Amino acid sequence: MMFAHLFPAGLHLPPVAVAAAEDCPVVLTDEAAITADRNEELRVEPLVTEDALVAQGQPLLRLRANPTIALVAPMAGRVARIELKPGRRLTRLVLFREGEHRHDYPHGLQDETALRGLMQGAGLWRNLRSRPFGRMPDSGERPAAIFVMATDTRPGAPDPGTALKGREEDFAMGLDALQRLTAGQVWLCVGKGCDLPVPAGVSRVQCGPLHPQGLAGIQIHHLHPARLDAPVWDIHAEDVADLGGLLATGLLAETRLVSVTGAALREPRLLRCQSGADLRGLGHGFVRPGPHRLFSGSALDGQQAHWLAPRDRQVTVLPGAAGADHRHWFGAALRRAARPMPVIPTAALEQALGGDIPAHALIRALASGDPEAAARLGALSLLEEDLALADYITGAVPRVSAQLRAVLQGIATEEAAA
Repeated sequence: MMFAHLFPAGLHLPPVAVAAAEDCPVVLTDEAAITADRNEELRVEPLVTEDALVAQGQPLLRLRANPTIALVAPMAGRVARIELKPGRRLTRLVLFREGEHRHDYPHGLQDETALRGLMQGAGLWRNLRSRPFGRMPDSGERPAAIFVMATDTRPGAPDPGTALKGREEDFAMGLDALQRLTAGQVWLCVGKGCDLPVPAGVSRVQCGPLHPQGLAGIQIHHLHPARLDAPVWDIHAEDVADLGGLLATGLLAETRLVSVTGAALREPRLLRCQSGADLRGLGHGFVRPGPHRLFSGSALDGQQAHWLAPRDRQVTVLPGAAGADHRHWFGAALRRAARPMPVIPTAALEQALGGDIPAHALIRALASGDPEAAARLGALSLLEEDLALADYITGAVPRVSAQLRAVLQGIATEEAAA
């Protein structure tokens, strides 16, 4: 391991152009929506009716299973429609932008109970992600550790350091607040050259420059693996600064830093927009003529969407008709073979999982649907985004990330029935 710093784990990916940080306009789309995240089922109770005029940050929905947890308005506007599936499962709540009112919350809170209540009522609880399974934590869950991600190695991702410029005090206050939510360690994962302030008690970890070193799952597996009886949370550094700002002022941040990239753009964009923004508005005027597809997320792990997903900070615009099948070149070659597509062991596959996970053994366990072996090999710390690079490297069908989700869902079902 003495040469690990010279040969960092991960892969060099084709570069993706990102706009300069100096040119970062605020773009508030005319429409925005509150939606369920990927693989998330939200059974909700509306707190407002259609056509209601609401303030930015105002609670609009609350979870039926955890009534203290609210989903709030990403902008001031009028409720256009509320779409629920059977069982009051949220499809989307759509807002039209109107007015400039902002909702005030109490600030200067100190104890853990008040902090939890504030985060849950102001919609910030949703920024936390609990592993295993990648869900929003239950209202009373206590994590064994919390990982704050101030680095992101996905191609085209905006630099979290840029998002935090001028917000260092808010970030430090948010980090201090997170320590009240756990008796375990708070880890701050940073990239090279990051000089963010670190309060006492927070451990700084420098991550490698290659993908997937800037993903939470890889760092969690390496430093503090998640277990069924010891969940681990992760949260983006900008969300931590938003928490600090809320504690200081009682107001929620109105925007987040988002990069818009892709081959269908005339030029990349780096902008600040509201949560749940309309992806069409973010690319308007910058898309090349012809059909194109909009993805919330990176080209590796994004999904075609209309709205910016709750935790995403990237938009990818690719050429081609909507619904087109994005095929990997290796997969296309194997589809012409007479036998089913194998996953071929390679050094690149090991690096695609960060070099610290037995990639071939894990993929065999996932393919065979063996939850015990998968959990033993680190699956409980991982989510689909952590295996997206393995999907790209292997071209496997079904995707390795989909196999991971199937195994995690099986484990979750067994735990619920126990």
